[in-house]
Amino acid sequence: MPPPYSLVSREVTDSTQDDARAAFAGQPVLVVAGEQRRGRGRSARDWQTAPRAMAASLACRPDWDAANLSLIPLLAGIAAARVIDCGLKWPNDVLIAEEKVGGILVESSDGTVVAGFGLNLWWPGAPDGYGALHSDDPGPHRAVELAEQWASALLELIDTGSSDWPRDEYRTKSVTIGRDITWTPGGIGKAIDVAPDGALIVITPTAQTLTLHASEVRHVR
Repeated sequence: MPPPYSLVSREVTDSTQDDARAAFAGQPVLVVAGEQRRGRGRSARDWQTAPRAMAASLACRPDWDAANLSLIPLLAGIAAARVIDCGLKWPNDVLIAEEKVGGILVESSDGTVVAGFGLNLWWPGAPDGYGALHSDDPGPHRAVELAEQWASALLELIDTGSSDWPRDEYRTKSVTIGRDITWTPGGIGKAIDVAPDGALIVITPTAQTLTLHASEVRHVR
């Protein structure tokens, strides 16, 4: 069984990531909010959010080697896919029908990991490329419900250990494997697999096989 966690629920906050880190005192803590004033995405990007949204951050201290913590973003994505019917764009986006409905952000310091999951619950007139989980407003309680399901799923995955992470399950949910992609700082090729350490394996037009660990990947349509 995954370890228990404490729950902090707020209507509005500056950042659930910062709140979870501040509230962590040795046992997992989950912070959920419907709105963030200073939410951030990967690489400190601003997070675009829906009028009805979920911002959830889980702080914990996995009993893992530090070298394996890079798997946590993929596990957070798997946990999301166990809760909602979605695809996973490597390394951190949650998609439904090619539209981004959510994102994963994982930050770690001194062995403490804060895993964040932002999800658009309802977004009429969403910008191009973005979507939401529900076509009608599900109300304010939906955020806490989904966040708790996600946190439980993620803690169960973490508790299983890094050596047994469900790589095949990730592959099944991946919408990146098999796609032509580009990546930053500059590259083009096809994603062919996810490595045991969570890196993305790609093959270039010159048949060179590369392994991407922290690149910004875009699907070619």
